[in-house]
Amino acid sequence: MSSKGELKMPSLGLFVRLEAKPGKEEEVAAFLNQGLQMANQEPTTLLWFALRLGPTTFAIFDAFADEAGRQTHLNGPIAKALMANAPELLAEPPSIERTEILGAKLSREVGKAA
Repeated sequence: MSSKGELKMPSLGLFVRLEAKPGKEEEVAAFLNQGLQMANQEPTTLLWFALRLGPTTFAIFDAFADEAGRQTHLNGPIAKALMANAPELLAEPPSIERTEILGAKLSREVGKAA
C-alpha cells in the first residue's frame, strides 16, 4: 500500500512451476509454506501465492509493481533457497515464466479476520 493507503497495482509477475520428486511432495509443500515468511519480508513483492496444482505439481505466483521489484525478488532469499533445494526436492529444474498482469482485482478485505 502507498503512503495514502492506496493499493499498489501489480503490473508484472512470475509463475514458477515445480514438479516434486517421488516421495518429496510434502517436503515441497513445507518448503513453500516457509517461503511465505520470506515473501512477507519483501516490500516489493505485492502478492505471493504458493499453489498445489496436483499430487506432485506445485507453483508459485507472485506479482510486482515494476521490473525493479521483480528483479529484487529474483535475486532475493526465496529464489536462492529454491535453487539450493531444487536438486534434492524437484524432479526437474523449476520452470520460471515472466508474466505481464493485464488485470487484477485487489481488495483491502483480503487477510482481515471475519
